[in-house]
Formats: sequence, C-alpha cells, structure tokens
Amino acid sequence: MAGTGRIVAESGVATVCQEARCPNLTECWSHRTATFMILGDRCTRRCRFCAVTTARPDPPATDEPHRLAEAVARLGLRHVVVTAVARDDLEDEGAGQFAACVRAIRGRVPEASIEVLPADLHARPECIALICDARPEVFNHNLETVERLTPIVRPQAEYRRSLAVLCHVKERYPEMTTKSGLMVGLGESQDELRQTLADLRTVGCDVVTIGQYLQPTPKHAPIARFYEPAEFDELARVAEALGFSGVASGPFVRSSYNAAEVFERAKR
Repeated sequence: MAGTGRIVAESGVATVCQEARCPNLTECWSHRTATFMILGDRCTRRCRFCAVTTARPDPPATDEPHRLAEAVARLGLRHVVVTAVARDDLEDEGAGQFAACVRAIRGRVPEASIEVLPADLHARPECIALICDARPEVFNHNLETVERLTPIVRPQAEYRRSLAVLCHVKERYPEMTTKSGLMVGLGESQDELRQTLADLRTVGCDVVTIGQYLQPTPKHAPIARFYEPAEFDELARVAEALGFSGVASGPFVRSSYNAAEVFERAKR
C-alpha cells in the first residue's frame, strides 16, 4: 500500500480513492483497480452531496494523460476508472482530456480495461462522441438520486439530461457497457428508487451501484436516514429482476466499488 501511494503521489494525478477517503481503498487497490480524477480538483458546479471545492479551475495539463498512463503501468492495474470534476468552463467540457487519457492508457497498458465517469456534458452528442470514440470499455454517469430530489441535491444537473447521456451512449455505441450510481438516505421513497432503477433500464443501462449517502460536512445535504443491510439486499434483488447485468448494493458501495469485478460480471 505504501508503494502504491508513493507511485500515485509521484504521478501528480489525484485518486478519488484517497481524496474522498474511500472506505474501500484497500480492497480495490488490492484487486488492482483504482479511480483517478483528472482535470484538477476544483469544480464548476456546487452539488450538495459533494465535498469537492467549487472554484475557477486551472487549464487542463497537457502532460496529464502521459502521467496517468505511466502511473497505471507502474501500478500494474487491470481496471482503471477515470473521473473528473465538472468542467463547464471548457469548450468541450473536458471530453477531449478524457479521450486523451483513454488513448494514453490504452497505448501504455493495452491489457487494462478502462471505465470513464464524466459529468453530464450537458448531454452534448459531440462531447459524448469525443470520449466514446476513444473506446473505453465502460461509460459511467451517475444519476446520484431520484428525480424529485435532483434539483435539491444536484442543482446544476437534470435527471432527464443524465438519462439522455446514458441513452445516447447505448444507442450510438451498443457494445459499450453503460453504468450509473445511486446514493440512498437523502429522503427518497422506495417507490422512487424503484422508478429510478426502471428509468435506468429503459435507457439500456447495464450496471448499477447503490450505496449509503454520507454527509461530508454540516453544510452539505443532511442524511435523512441510514439503510439497513437487508434493504440494500432487497434493492439488489429489484435491480437484478429489472435486468441489470451487474449490480453492487451495500452501505459502503461507491460508484467505482470493485469496478473490475462488477464489469466482468456484466460481460457474462
């Protein structure tokens, strides 16, 4: 673990595993899976569940794709998740940097599978195509919460727009695995959760992750309640019955939780 942390630090590319103090860090890293955050650590949006700083970001670093690919190679990763802050300030909203990172990793570590996790890109087809044409194995975009709570939890996003992103990917790139994640404990009802899962399946989403929301600071959205493990098991059964090919549901599950294993199950 110490060697992994050193390599990540030397790369100059942040990992969500460390930045978010993810409880699954040891497990995922031991399975040779890691989640890297590109395009800086300052976001142009202010979501009420997220602790990332909202501020004017720096321009994209031109050498970031190379540094990321080298880190992936040195770590011997078999599955790489590439995410980013929202970059509404950029003409392509960061899509070009995502594509460059996918191509750099593919060139350096061709055996690794790659998962991208961008913001909604305002559902712009040209931005989605920039990323998908680089051919990541998985396109992940999180709904985060149910439709009623989206304006409260994600005020600069739109529930239907996020669904449109996943729909566009599946329609234009049917061979690509699509994925989304949900947080529970924000005040949603069971009926709303079931409808959200059904909505994801309607747009062809293949994989879903469901985890407990945890309030980063007192200024963020409050926790309405904590779900019991049995409730996560029931949500997993509902998702599987709807036809998701990959499901991860549990209190500590995050969007990238055991991403390699979930992806492999989805391919079967």
